[in-house]
Amino acid sequence: MYKVYGDYLSGNCYKVKLVLNLLGLPYQWQPIDILKGETQTAEFLAKNPNGKVPVLELEDGSCLWESNAILNFLADGSDLLPSEPRLRTQVLQWQFFEQYSHEPYVAVARFIQFYLKMPDARRAEYENCLKDGYKALDVMEQQLQRTPYLVGDCYSIADITLYAYTHVAHQGGFDLSGYPAINAWMQRVAAHPRHVGMLD
Repeated sequence: MYKVYGDYLSGNCYKVKLVLNLLGLPYQWQPIDILKGETQTAEFLAKNPNGKVPVLELEDGSCLWESNAILNFLADGSDLLPSEPRLRTQVLQWQFFEQYSHEPYVAVARFIQFYLKMPDARRAEYENCLKDGYKALDVMEQQLQRTPYLVGDCYSIADITLYAYTHVAHQGGFDLSGYPAINAWMQRVAAHPRHVGMLD
């Protein structure tokens, strides 16, 4: 059985939890409190020397880290990861987009407002995150006006990757009322019969 080390409120950890549930894979969840420094203990750093969650521990005791890499491992051979090279590359395209153009702004704005309760020292950073986060949401909106999912007609780990922080973007101060395609897409994702919420 897989073991997941994660924080329930982390979008990156939620990605792993969601894909495991969608695929019907059994797992054990080991809660990790980021704010209490539990990712910096010697025991945790032996599993991920980068000191971040999530970590997926395999049955042989080896560990995988980086949420999007874990998604690719778990979804390999399933309907959530296309086998056709062009479509598979488009999945990666959106995963790289999430890590470089979406998560650093949408997730960080949420961290500053939701986790840290908006300290004055980080207000300017927060404002910049809002500006660049909206740019990322604009890119998603354009694609989702054309296709029901980020990679065409099929739900994939590209959608899981970007759903994780987009569906809680309001906790970072983002107003999604002007993004009808994103809102419709989030409803489609949440309607999957094996969908689980972040805190379920």
